[in-house]
Amino acid sequence: MSSPAQFLSSNLYSLRRWSRKVWVRSALIAGLGIVAAVGSGQLAPLVPDQIAKAVKPEAVEKILQIVATGMLSVVIFSLSVMVSARQSASTQGTPRSHQLLLEDTTTQNVLATFLGAFLFSLVGVITLGTQLYQGDAAAVILAFTLLVIGLIVVAILRWISHLSDLGSVVETTRTVETAASRAMTVWVENPCMGGTPLHGEPLGAPVLCRRTGYVQHVDIPHLSKLAEDGDFEIYLTACPGSFLTEGQILAHLTGICDLDQVHEAFTVGDSREFDQDPRFGIIVLSEVAQRALSPGINDPGTAIDVLTRQHKLLARFRDRTEPGAERLYPRIHVAPLSAGALMEDAFDPIARDGAAIVELQIRLQKVLADLGRDRDTEFGTAARACARRSKDRAMQALTLEDDRSRLQDVINELAD
Repeated sequence: MSSPAQFLSSNLYSLRRWSRKVWVRSALIAGLGIVAAVGSGQLAPLVPDQIAKAVKPEAVEKILQIVATGMLSVVIFSLSVMVSARQSASTQGTPRSHQLLLEDTTTQNVLATFLGAFLFSLVGVITLGTQLYQGDAAAVILAFTLLVIGLIVVAILRWISHLSDLGSVVETTRTVETAASRAMTVWVENPCMGGTPLHGEPLGAPVLCRRTGYVQHVDIPHLSKLAEDGDFEIYLTACPGSFLTEGQILAHLTGICDLDQVHEAFTVGDSREFDQDPRFGIIVLSEVAQRALSPGINDPGTAIDVLTRQHKLLARFRDRTEPGAERLYPRIHVAPLSAGALMEDAFDPIARDGAAIVELQIRLQKVLADLGRDRDTEFGTAARACARRSKDRAMQALTLEDDRSRLQDVINELAD
């Protein structure tokens, strides 16, 4: 099965990123105020006479003023909490994690509800204050107000629950792992993004990048359609996560095609994205461990926790089922993920910065021994090479002979 994030078109990918903005969701809730203002006159005849007579515009206006005043304070408080959580995640984890915090759906929905309720109340107060609608229309606005108040209550309960972990190292690490796992699952289910593995030198004429930045997304279905229509092959030399400067090669084409159409398939931006880039999530997890091992924090427990999470991610890649000859996009050639590169991204920085911590080195050797149990595979070879590098670093950094002996005993036991 394919994942939606893998095969989104460039336009849908841009729309998806746009929809993650807080103001978009806030505008949707604020739109209720406009609907209430515009529709109250048309919906007023539907209100029973007894309810219409019982609802006074002045009472509804007071309720809206209370909501507006309260929501303004709550929005300011919630924004300050979000900023503090972002700073905490950047300080204790890694600045790369703030991207995921900003896109956290719970935080966005709660903030959007609070801000949208504030804007809704303003529209309602203006509507009633200008006396555009009277009588039955006030009951319609009250109905919308009660709906918004219900949303506020639910949002507050979710916010209280969410605040307990927001910005903590554990929550940040878990969030990064989830993003990395999602990208890894997509790659495992659709190796080489559904294309043909690229081995050797690419063929055809080069397509040059038009701006400097990271490749964030590649619209593989669009490229495949171009290749099918033109009866040629496309060799990707820049996969998501690649950094290119203007004029470097994005891909090679073995046929003639409108280059503007080819460039439409590539989204190039200032930073890496998690969706199609499994290595980026692994790198960010390693950065969390590196920060934990810094002298200012000195938290080897977090680094060991990261090793466990990296183990789960790479075990999923190790245990993948090799696809058959049939490919979703056979005309698109994509380089496979390198087992050696994955090992270097996941473990080498942690092994280097934690070389003098025997407990961490023991856990690392156990993780690599499990990942490298299939000795006849590229992945097993890469895991054993990483284990040797980690051992060499540790033996030089550990100052106590007992620690070196303890580590060597574990390595010998794992080798049996």
